[in-house]
Amino acid sequence: MMKLTKKWAILLCALFPMTMMAQDKKSFTLDDLMWGGSNYYNIMPRSIHTAWWGDCLLQTDVEEIYQLYDEKGKICNKKCLFTVKEVNAAVDENVHGKVRNLAYTTFPKGGKTIAKVYADKGWAEYDWTNKKIVGFVPHIYGAQAQKAAPQTGARAYVKDWNLHVVTADGTDRQITTDGTREVQYGMSVHRDEFGIHEGLFWSPKGNLLAFYRMDQSMVTDFPLIDNSKRVAELAPEKYPMAGMTSHKVKVGVYNPQSGKTIYLDAGDPTDRYFTNIAWSPDESTIYMFELPRTQDKAELVAYDATSGEKKGVLYTETNAKYVEPMTPIVFLPWDASKFVMESRKDGYNHFYLFDTTGKCLVQLTKGEFEVIEMLGFNEKNKTIIFKANAESPVRHNLYSVDMKGKKMTRLDNGEGVHNAKLSASGTFLCDTWSKPDMYRQVDLISTQNGKTQNIVAPTATPWKEYNVPEITGGTITAADGKTPLYYRLVNPVDFDPAKKYPTVVYVYGGPHAHNVQESFNYGYRPWEIYMAQKGYVVFIVDNRGSQYRGFEFESVTHRRLGEIEMQDQMKGVDFLKTLPYVDADRIGVHGWSFGGFMTTNLICSYPDVFKVGVAGGPVIDWKMYEVMYGERYMDTPEENPDGYAENNLCNKAKNLKGRLQIIVGLNDPTCVLQHSLSFLRAAADAGTQPDYFVYPGQGHNMMGKDMVHLHERITRYFDDYLK
Repeated sequence: MMKLTKKWAILLCALFPMTMMAQDKKSFTLDDLMWGGSNYYNIMPRSIHTAWWGDCLLQTDVEEIYQLYDEKGKICNKKCLFTVKEVNAAVDENVHGKVRNLAYTTFPKGGKTIAKVYADKGWAEYDWTNKKIVGFVPHIYGAQAQKAAPQTGARAYVKDWNLHVVTADGTDRQITTDGTREVQYGMSVHRDEFGIHEGLFWSPKGNLLAFYRMDQSMVTDFPLIDNSKRVAELAPEKYPMAGMTSHKVKVGVYNPQSGKTIYLDAGDPTDRYFTNIAWSPDESTIYMFELPRTQDKAELVAYDATSGEKKGVLYTETNAKYVEPMTPIVFLPWDASKFVMESRKDGYNHFYLFDTTGKCLVQLTKGEFEVIEMLGFNEKNKTIIFKANAESPVRHNLYSVDMKGKKMTRLDNGEGVHNAKLSASGTFLCDTWSKPDMYRQVDLISTQNGKTQNIVAPTATPWKEYNVPEITGGTITAADGKTPLYYRLVNPVDFDPAKKYPTVVYVYGGPHAHNVQESFNYGYRPWEIYMAQKGYVVFIVDNRGSQYRGFEFESVTHRRLGEIEMQDQMKGVDFLKTLPYVDADRIGVHGWSFGGFMTTNLICSYPDVFKVGVAGGPVIDWKMYEVMYGERYMDTPEENPDGYAENNLCNKAKNLKGRLQIIVGLNDPTCVLQHSLSFLRAAADAGTQPDYFVYPGQGHNMMGKDMVHLHERITRYFDDYLK
């Protein structure tokens, strides 16, 4: 044996602790990383819950409520306002139940010392000055939807598809009686497209209630089943497929004082969409966007809220491809004669100021960037506070703009991805943000002058004791030879550039979604860390057709879903092949929903490139997808037969050479089972061999512990056939 010199002995002693530290690092399990995992919330770094009490910022903990800053932005050193023990001393457990958690307490009454707290039997209003319960709204068990009017204390709710209103004195009135699964009141309509997420709309002062009535009796049932019973029972889903008969929607207005209901005189609702309902501040007028089934035109229409009479069309926007209004108009708090509308008519989503005659006064924001979200107004400065990606397509920053559109001011530092809540008057923002090398920071920002105070210090990495991979971001050029595309690259834990690694391309690729942004680790998904631990490279690129890059970037895929997207994904593969540590013979692909469509399309279109694929909840044939989404991006099957045929993956099942596993929820109401079953039939006819797994009782996305099981199954499939 070679004798160690003193120099080598010292060097080994120095290296030994480093080696031991690397060996002592923990590895994540899926129970650690995935929602639904038993240890997920135990290892996630804690932040703080905050709420605005007027312009005062509060911290809402489980057992106590603290004041962090006063209405002038002056620090209050966590002044305790009240505790859960004090609230429970005031409640009557027989009436209210017990209050167990103050973390989600809200303060809807401005400067009054009243908090809305969640109790076992409902929402209680607690006055912490007098230490009394001053109001209570009991839970409505079995409600399918509900909405409160905080100004009056009235509530609307839906039960057994019928609309009810509970007035301020506690009287419960059933407004409709013909509600069924086929005729629904007060529910979200048009399959949650066009920014629709609810079906109940109280007027600003709470005196009137607008609501949707959806008749889908003419829509074909898709035969889902409930297999939780000894003998499975039918649980059908009304599912209007592209080119087929769709439902009909009306908008009603109920007056609690008179007890009368009227319907807006919008004409025949056949093959029309009504969305983005808004009220005038004086409650006299209802505004909504109306689209024909072709979705190539949107009209902003005003209606008399008392009679339902049509007042007129204020604005019309057309586009040969599609128009897609996603947000209601918003009136200026200081001027009821003017409102702000969002539109992509110049190619990017921007704010426009209108008056109530329909005259466009000014375009408030301009440029090759997208307004992402309106947060509200600073009433003193008369500015809009909003989020946009003006610094970079992958950054989300906070801005203000004046009512002349001449001064747009960035309020944050220009880095990372920001998510903020605005105070009551718009004077302050509570800003939670991250950037690629920083997990989280929370700041208080003045919208008056941009002054920033740190609330929660920046967290560099949340898992110092774990083996965390290197995650980087960058750009490649799209297949058009000019458009930059943003990517995320996850290298294996204990990365060795001299080795050859199997690689998985994770893909979504469709509208209204993006995977890459300059938040922590470039917007990583937890499963990517798990795969990196197991020795995989994971690569993600946002192709043309995805979100927040402007109308041209998104709509280039119109009538040919899947084609441009695949060309750009293959440019990503070309980039991977330039990396010496990527094994070009071991490339896999995985995605869900639109990503499941892309996964199946890629492995069947490029069978010599992708060895393994896992497709979750895939669209297989766009003729079998729903009307609103499918026809927006593909037109109807009759109008676009070639586009539908060329992107029907049943026609590509014969090309499958590698291993493809399709995973679905048995009760998926979004991408119904017929898609995957038709592909299995086509594969059997062609003699190819996909694999298939079904989650009974699950819908389009897996919930609870099935999330852990799902990702273990996906991982094992790559371990079995790609490693």
